Amino acid sequence: MGSSEMIKKTNQPKRIAVAMSGGVDSSVTAALLKEQGHDVIGITMRVWDPSTCGAAEESAEASCCSPDDVRDAGRIADQLDMPFYVVNFEDEFRRLVISDFISEYSHGRTPNPCVRCNELVKFGLLLEKARELGADFLATGHYAQVEKGADGFFHLLKGLDPKKDQSYFLFALSQEQLARSLFPLGGITKQEVRALAARFELRVAEKGESQEICFIPDDNYVRFLEAEKDAQNLSGTIIDQQGNILGHHQGTYRYTVGQRRGLGIAWKEPLYVLGVDAKRHEVIVGPQDALYKYGLRASHINWLMPTPAGEFTTSCRIRYRHQAVPCRVMPLPDNRVEVLFTEKEKSVTPGQAVVFYDENRVLGGGWIDEGL
Repeated sequence: MGSSEMIKKTNQPKRIAVAMSGGVDSSVTAALLKEQGHDVIGITMRVWDPSTCGAAEESAEASCCSPDDVRDAGRIADQLDMPFYVVNFEDEFRRLVISDFISEYSHGRTPNPCVRCNELVKFGLLLEKARELGADFLATGHYAQVEKGADGFFHLLKGLDPKKDQSYFLFALSQEQLARSLFPLGGITKQEVRALAARFELRVAEKGESQEICFIPDDNYVRFLEAEKDAQNLSGTIIDQQGNILGHHQGTYRYTVGQRRGLGIAWKEPLYVLGVDAKRHEVIVGPQDALYKYGLRASHINWLMPTPAGEFTTSCRIRYRHQAVPCRVMPLPDNRVEVLFTEKEKSVTPGQAVVFYDENRVLGGGWIDEGL
């Protein structure tokens, strides 16, 4: 039984806090829950200050969590006649998400800040605030689903719309967090969400979507890192697999595995970034076929099922837009795993997440340390 179905079957309405971003998804989430008769409150997070990001004003206003978004969320709450709160998590967000983002790049890894935000801020700090306000659940506009199984575990499932499924970003949630989370849009498509927004006559029905990292609204992460006082100048050499120097670079944080553009090297064949050694200030490049790996090792694994006692076969995704592929997973000491693909996979990237699936169910996931 899904958590949305569970709240419908109770004898009385529940008090539900909706994480409102000012976009169409969270607005429809709030409207649906209000229509079902629940006591709904809206909460919006302030997590970054546009004046500190250094981007153009028009970029800041068009990004997720911008001042415009906060205003839109408040207007939707007024339209739906529901209490509305704005909480300031700027300091916590910098400590938990932005600082990690900077550190990962400075160590030659490519981070995924959205996963950390979901785990630590949205379903951590914001869920705590929702509970303080008397809410039984925190609902969001994520395209994912939660079901409580016969085994007593809360299972995270893919969203029905394959183009919008966001289960990949939620693998790090705990059982306690899943038990208090609602994803009312998980069983419908984006097209249906737009239609519901029109039916509810929401002012954001035609609002566009932001694809950028919220605190880098102009999508220029190099500018962001260089503007940060903690960003390190990691200039050095570009080398091939044999260690021969092919050129020089102005910072290892400018490069990620699989990157082809921006190398500034004239060569007889296209070159791709194969890896980054931040300690040596080296960017390793090579031909495209060298990007393919047999597997990977990952750490900080979060299992959404009983911890596996031994190796097993399943499927995994190694980045958000990656199609899940068959693999064999071997648990290692210290909450690590080794993963072997059935066929070699391209661009295994340290710092990104590997997420394991049993068809539509998320089994767990962790952070990629190295390709094999």
